[in-house]
Amino acid sequence: MNSKQLTAAQRVTLARDSGRPTAREYIEAIFDDFFPLAGDRKKGEDASILGGLAFFGNRPVTVIGHQKGRSLEENLKCRFGMPNPEGYRKAERLMLQAEKFGRPVITFIDTPGAYPGLEAEAGGQGEAIARNLSVMSALKVPTIAVCIGEGGSGGALALAVSDRIIMLENSIFSILSPEGFASILWKDSSRWEEAAEVMKLTASDLLALGVCDSVIPEKDGGAHEDRNAVFHRVSRELERYLESLTKRSTASLVKERYRKLRNIGNLKRKAE
Repeated sequence: MNSKQLTAAQRVTLARDSGRPTAREYIEAIFDDFFPLAGDRKKGEDASILGGLAFFGNRPVTVIGHQKGRSLEENLKCRFGMPNPEGYRKAERLMLQAEKFGRPVITFIDTPGAYPGLEAEAGGQGEAIARNLSVMSALKVPTIAVCIGEGGSGGALALAVSDRIIMLENSIFSILSPEGFASILWKDSSRWEEAAEVMKLTASDLLALGVCDSVIPEKDGGAHEDRNAVFHRVSRELERYLESLTKRSTASLVKERYRKLRNIGNLKRKAE
């Protein structure tokens, strides 16, 4: 089926495909000299958040991403891309470090949501996410988020409060999973395909709503069908946005980001 004719539910399935490139693959393909940094300086390391320093061309940047595994062992280690509080605290630490040294922040989003375990909640999951939202929204350096697969709930939003959001054509971004939405609204998780249509979670929906700024096309079978082409397109889009954002003053950068975030979902203003 032509990618333009896919239903929202089919795009959800593609967004979750285990063959899609992971954050690490994007980082290794697009950036040079990636140097990972670990730990939150409070509790420990979280494998589900990958972050560190790199060069994008001749420009030093900080890159952070949700990391999913390829094998069951890897996925258990990173909880299928669902971070614990220490993962979000690590991301916050790297963002503040980037601001201190004037490095743009580039994030890669691919998570069903933050890990919902009892230990994570007891460890301050909500507070860690809230701090990420607060810190990232006020950073005095350019920020770009790239949604490469799933973007679920606050766990994804913690890395997405940015100047620009790029989405892969078959990526999704939503307040929760379609299954969770259907369970809450209709008390029936089997109606998830119907929920996917109602939620307006696809890249094209979110571009129309002003949530994301551009959409990267994929082959009909998904991003994993032609990885190199997708890496190239993402790199080109990052270059375009960085060229523009780095020319702005700190004051205008923060002011425009605030205005952009406040206007998300303001359909009346968009119509005007």
